[in-house]
Amino acid sequence: MQHSEMTAKVADGDGFIAALDQSGGSTPKALMGYGIQEGAWSNDEEMFGLIHEMRARIISSPVFTGKKVLGAILFERTMDGEVNGVPTPQALIAKGVVPFIKIDKGLEDEANGVQLMKPMPTLDELLSRSKDLGVFGTKERSVINSANAEGIEAVVKQQFEIGAQVISHGMMPIIEPEVNIKSETRAACDTLLLASILKHLDALPDGQQVMLKLSLPVVPGTFDPLVEHPKVLRVVALSGGYSRAEACAELAKNKGIIASFSRALLSDLRAQMSDEEFDAALGEAIDAIYKGSTQKTAAAV
Repeated sequence: MQHSEMTAKVADGDGFIAALDQSGGSTPKALMGYGIQEGAWSNDEEMFGLIHEMRARIISSPVFTGKKVLGAILFERTMDGEVNGVPTPQALIAKGVVPFIKIDKGLEDEANGVQLMKPMPTLDELLSRSKDLGVFGTKERSVINSANAEGIEAVVKQQFEIGAQVISHGMMPIIEPEVNIKSETRAACDTLLLASILKHLDALPDGQQVMLKLSLPVVPGTFDPLVEHPKVLRVVALSGGYSRAEACAELAKNKGIIASFSRALLSDLRAQMSDEEFDAALGEAIDAIYKGSTQKTAAAV
């Protein structure tokens, strides 16, 4: 796929984006969910080797194709690794799946009800290397814990500044200001976030676009103005701690928003499964998430 083909697929394709980007702090939890207990590795290299084996197994599965999976977000080490002897981004492209890379380095401590992204001093180098490997876009995550207008504006401002840096490398940023679904002020967070994002979208230079990865809103349809905005290539949703069934049900209520799930995609997969069992479990998850992404409930149409 050429860059223009990837853009068209992400913009208009039926399907969802798989989030295969768990990094350092979340890797042990992801491995435990996969049936590999702590103690199965003795250092970080072995730990990341195990998580790469899991991701390679997913990508290699015959049910993981571009027919229902539009794209996949990779952790940097996964991007730099191989799947069946082929660089991971190229292995995805060969299956019709558009590759993205997680670029944030984690979160700062909470201030004003939010957690900003930590500094990324080597981002330009990472972006250049990623693009050379065929990666289409990036993903960068912040967290909003409470409805603090100053904090939410700081999150969105930082996200769009990093997005501009990504765009300067000819890549597509997925801006992810995640609202904590356990927040007691979720609905107010959604409202403040919408207003801030719209302001920054309107300030984008003509001809530039971003993608948005958002928590599913309390009130379905809240983010319709973002779905319809000409400077947004696509809006995707994170599962945010919901079970797969809950996340898919909420997703189906929001027209034009597709999934970018991690836990909800991987929750039933186990290292001990046979290939047949693994492919069946992965296929069931893909089908459910595809349905939530493409078949919207009457209230959302």
